[in-house]
Amino acid sequence: MALCVCTPARRCRFPFATAHFAMNISRTEQRVLHALAQGGFIRHFRKISDTGRRRNVNKVECVTRDGWLLTSCTLAVFEKLRKRRLIASKGGAPYRITRTGLECVRAQLDNR
Repeated sequence: MALCVCTPARRCRFPFATAHFAMNISRTEQRVLHALAQGGFIRHFRKISDTGRRRNVNKVECVTRDGWLLTSCTLAVFEKLRKRRLIASKGGAPYRITRTGLECVRAQLDNR
């Protein structure tokens, strides 16, 4: 369980982290998180402006551990997962599931 220890004087950095971690996650978000929990990743692409500066993410691809593309991973789903800190990227690498994301994903049977 993710616990947040904050003093009344300081604002909590993780407002969603409580002792009883419960978060509503849609079916498409569950599918993406499950693919990431099995070893997949989300490759992100940024648009480059005319001045050469990198802009916000404008395209994402969710790749499963077998190399297949998950079509239900849209930019809107990606933004929701990133905003909730269920996925993270380190040093420009592809996005992977975080510890919080692993706690949120429901167990599913793997039909292999």
